[in-house]
Amino acid sequence: MAFRCAILAASVLALGSAAAPAAERPNILLILSDDQGFADYSFLGHPHIRTPHIDRLAREGRTFRRGHVPSSLCCPSLASIITGLYAHQHLITSNDPPLPAGKTGRAAEADATFQKQRQQMIDFIDRVPTIPRMLGDTGYVSFQSGKWWEGNFRRGGFTKGMTHGDVSRGGRHGDEGLKIGRETMQPVLDFIDDSARDAKPFFVWYAPMLPHSPHNPPERLLERNRAKAPTLEVAKYWAMCEWFDETIGTLLKHLDEKRLTDNTLVVYLCDNGWIQDPNADRYAPRSKRSPYEGGLRTPIIVRWPGHIKPQMRDDLATSLDLAPTILKAAGLNPTKEMPGINLLDDAAVAARTTLTGEIFEHNAVEIGKPASSLHYRWIIRGDWKLIVPAPRMKESSTELFNLRNDPDEQRNLAAAEAARVGELQKALDGWWTPE
Repeated sequence: MAFRCAILAASVLALGSAAAPAAERPNILLILSDDQGFADYSFLGHPHIRTPHIDRLAREGRTFRRGHVPSSLCCPSLASIITGLYAHQHLITSNDPPLPAGKTGRAAEADATFQKQRQQMIDFIDRVPTIPRMLGDTGYVSFQSGKWWEGNFRRGGFTKGMTHGDVSRGGRHGDEGLKIGRETMQPVLDFIDDSARDAKPFFVWYAPMLPHSPHNPPERLLERNRAKAPTLEVAKYWAMCEWFDETIGTLLKHLDEKRLTDNTLVVYLCDNGWIQDPNADRYAPRSKRSPYEGGLRTPIIVRWPGHIKPQMRDDLATSLDLAPTILKAAGLNPTKEMPGINLLDDAAVAARTTLTGEIFEHNAVEIGKPASSLHYRWIIRGDWKLIVPAPRMKESSTELFNLRNDPDEQRNLAAAEAARVGELQKALDGWWTPE
């Protein structure tokens, strides 16, 4: 309780001086892709996938082509986005609790101990400030839709939302919220309209389960991609990316029609990467859940007409930067615990040389003890990337890659670059040494 009070007190102090009047603060629309490869956009050169609406955001906004998430698994990644903290800080390291002995799937979900442990994981969101909670303290209204692992939407500080979080009714990672994008867009559109009518600045969390599996796109999109893709499974995935893009088009058109575009900060990124298995509805190795670029890298886009000069950038960026960026745009200060930077601060962006991150088990080993579930730590400095396995990963070894010369991370240079490994290892340990 004392720790929670200290963290929440930091949230209050972070508000600083009185926030700007509502009319001067932007609405905020956070768009989250779910399981999409970092190059699977037409604006980044994919030869077949069409993403005209994300392309528009990239053209009209500040686009970071070397964006990353610290963890390549959806629950800890989303928790880091909403809190601006690493998983080892907010303690939500995994998707699910430890599996009960001899149980998986529905049997595990129904297990009383498993359910109790899930609630222990959800409780961590109460200990730390979140973007909607901090914005709400200054008069913002907020809406949750799509993927959400932290119980009822109110647990994250949202004023309205779709996810009930009741495990007895299928609550796990979004429940009713997962209808957004796939079945309807109306709840988000209605919320935007209500907020505009009430002259309230809004924050929208739009995180549809797209292009996430199951890959069941509309037939018209599948048919367009079927002849171009090497396999049916790849065609389905490509079509899912296009379906997701169409839903973004619906949102952007709505902002245009309601004359809200110029006063809305739109932020785009993906929760983790994806490489499509050509023969099954699943991810291939070295993508989701891995420490490689296929799992960690994502474009990050921020658009605010009249406030952000459109440009393509190759500076390093991380999803941990979104909380400071959004809060500063709203006239607030991030908490001192948030390690990210304001992506609209040119000096801070130019000064950054390093990114770090961490990969954990899908099912936590010991809840509340990040080191127990750790697989890898990683660090990028300039063109170099070091991946260090945790002691429990006995079959893995330290890997060093030059991302400029070897973007697919095929040539491990650790043995040939021992001094560089030592330098990066020291920096990694200075960031976080698991205990």
